Amino acid sequence: MFAALYLPDFELQSALRHEPELWGKPVALLNDAEAKATILQLTPRAAAAAVSTGMTPSQGLARCLHLIIKLRAFEQEKIVGEILLHHAASLAPDIEATASGVCTVHFTSKKKCRENVERVVRQLAQLQLTAQAGIAATPDLSFLAACLARPVLQVDEAEDFLAPLPIETLQRLAQL
Repeated sequence: MFAALYLPDFELQSALRHEPELWGKPVALLNDAEAKATILQLTPRAAAAAVSTGMTPSQGLARCLHLIIKLRAFEQEKIVGEILLHHAASLAPDIEATASGVCTVHFTSKKKCRENVERVVRQLAQLQLTAQAGIAATPDLSFLAACLARPVLQVDEAEDFLAPLPIETLQRLAQL
């Protein structure tokens, strides 16, 4: 049994972790590591104002004059990644930092898996981190479940879980 702990919009969560009041405002996170800085992630308010990822800051500001531009906080991303690993390690010793904002845990016992995963999601919330978690028989299936979880989703029958999903959903999740 595997559990995937997923922090959606990992870079944005890391940058805004100590400024939770900004989640209700139009905020765009810039990927300034590129030659031409573009918007990497944004808050729901910014998306509602027709700002989208891939835009330049000036394009975003043209759509939303009150758009707050933030730069990626690489040190905060490192710290949040370590926090995620620390909490994942409380579930089982066999863990892997699968990607930025994703940690996969391999359980050797099914006993209290969901209960323990829900506890970790609550603990992360107390640290101003929104986590989603998926529990399934394989690492890939647990990640897919985590992407669709609100906040925890356990998949016991893969076929029943996958069959109703539109192909567009699977394609979108494959890009994460």
